[in-house]
Amino acid sequence: MSFIERSTSDLLGTLNDLERAHSPERLFLQGDPSLLKRGARVAIVGSRQATPAGLERCDRFARMLAEQGIVIVSGLASGIDTAAHRAAIACGGRTIAVLGTPLDDAYPKENAELQAQIARDHLLVSQFPLGSRVTPRNFPIRNRTMALLCDATVIIEASQSSGTRHQGWEALRLGRVLFLAREVLENPELTWPAEMMRYGAQILSEENLEAVAEDLPALGASVPLARAA
Repeated sequence: MSFIERSTSDLLGTLNDLERAHSPERLFLQGDPSLLKRGARVAIVGSRQATPAGLERCDRFARMLAEQGIVIVSGLASGIDTAAHRAAIACGGRTIAVLGTPLDDAYPKENAELQAQIARDHLLVSQFPLGSRVTPRNFPIRNRTMALLCDATVIIEASQSSGTRHQGWEALRLGRVLFLAREVLENPELTWPAEMMRYGAQILSEENLEAVAEDLPALGASVPLARAA
C-alpha cells in the first residue's frame, strides 16, 4: 500500500494561531484519508501498563462511541491505546492510529500486525518521514499532533508521570474537549487530574457515558479546527 504525504493545512483546512503553534508542516498517511474529514474524532488514550479495570473501561467506552459513528483515534501504544483501536474495529467502527514512528516502522513490535490492519482498513498518520530515527521525544510530540487532529480526548487511565498528560494539556490549550475517566480523578496518587479540571476538563463516567456518546458527533462541525472541503 502506498504512502501519502500532504501538508497539514491541506488535510485539515486553515489552522488558527493556537493550532499552528505546534502543528507539523506535513503529515504522512497510509490508508483512508477521508477519516480526517468525516464527523467527530475522539482520542482515547492512557497508560501502557493498563490495569484490567482500565482495559475493560476503555473497551466499553470505545465501543459505545464508535457505535455512534465517532472515529476512535489513539497512538497504537501498548495498553489503553491498543484496547481502543481493537474495540473500535471489533464493533465495526473506524479508527485512526497516530504514530510516534515513521509509517515504515512499528512500535511496539507486537503491534505490527494491528498496524498493518489499520493501514489496510482504516488510517495511519505520522509526522515523521519514512526511515527517520525513532527517539523517546517522538511520543509526546505525537500526542500533541493527536490532540490537534481530534475534536475531543478521553484519558482512561494514566500515572502521575505518564506521557498521556501531554495530550491532555495540549487538548486544553487548543480549546478541545478533554474528558477524564472518573477513576482517574478519584485516584489519590494523582495530582494532575484536579489541575486539569480547574482548566476545563470534564468527567466521563458510566453515568454520563451514554449522553456524552450521543452529543459528541456534533463536535465534528463545531470545534475551531476548520474542515477541509
